[in-house]
Amino acid sequence: MQRLFWLAACAAVLAGGQASRPSAPSKPAAPFAASKSALDKATLEAYVRHLYLWGPQVKVFIGQPQPSRRLPGFFEVSVQAWAGAATHQEVLYVSSDGFKILKAVVFDVRQHPFQDEISKLKIGGDPSFGQPGAPVTVVLFSDFQCGFCREEALTLRKNLLTTFPNQVQVYFKDFPLESIHPWAKMAAIAGRCIFRQRASAFWEYHDWIYEHQSEITPENLRAKIMEFARSRETTIDALQLRHCLDNRATEAEVDRLLAEGKALQINSTPTLFVNGRRLVGHMPWDNLRQIIEYEIGYQKAAGNAEQHCCEVKIPTPLKD
Repeated sequence: MQRLFWLAACAAVLAGGQASRPSAPSKPAAPFAASKSALDKATLEAYVRHLYLWGPQVKVFIGQPQPSRRLPGFFEVSVQAWAGAATHQEVLYVSSDGFKILKAVVFDVRQHPFQDEISKLKIGGDPSFGQPGAPVTVVLFSDFQCGFCREEALTLRKNLLTTFPNQVQVYFKDFPLESIHPWAKMAAIAGRCIFRQRASAFWEYHDWIYEHQSEITPENLRAKIMEFARSRETTIDALQLRHCLDNRATEAEVDRLLAEGKALQINSTPTLFVNGRRLVGHMPWDNLRQIIEYEIGYQKAAGNAEQHCCEVKIPTPLKD
């Protein structure tokens, strides 16, 4: 009897336990994962601040997600950050569910590897030297107050045409870093004023201002420029230049170049593009020469006009 009692008691306890135990609910998704999406601007900003250790002193702007043409199934989101004179720009790729973020350079084997950069480089109307229609195009974003830009300018002007007289054309684009170089933008405006007068005179100004860079201050810049102009009276009209400077007549051109550089996510100078290939910082001549030689050989082997960088052509329905 005692044994039957314990068996009955155990059965009752088991039955009661089964009856009182609630049915197991379906497992909810983790609150963090369910509530977070990188397609939400505030969420993405918090995430990149954590990722890069950006404190409250860093200003962050998150762009509107746009469907990516480079990476179907993802959205492209522009991220910009500022801290004093320092800037940071990049594009992040966010999956359609908002959970995954990619930092990537996306290539399409059906296109030139630097097609995206080439499509954003606009060279019509910029100062240039070298052989028009050359197989290699160098586009230089530079700042007249930047010491590394001075070194790059000396390198290009000294070596390029003597080494590659017919194979390279160089285009100059102003990208003054005004937050750290207080006279750079006005120097760029002056250069564009001179370029308007006479294209060849721009390169005289270019070489002169880099040569005398260490002597120039925000206070004496204008006087120095006018002194230079008077010394070149056969090529530069000093009175016309003064009027151009007074009215900052070419500032819109400089602003356009700044916008073009920002669209290319340029953060520092000098930045060069050799047939679309981005090179950041002063490039020693031996390294740059080898890159140019490679591009010349590649263009010969490719034999495809569509591979050329940054060409300016008169529109025509005829094929060359």
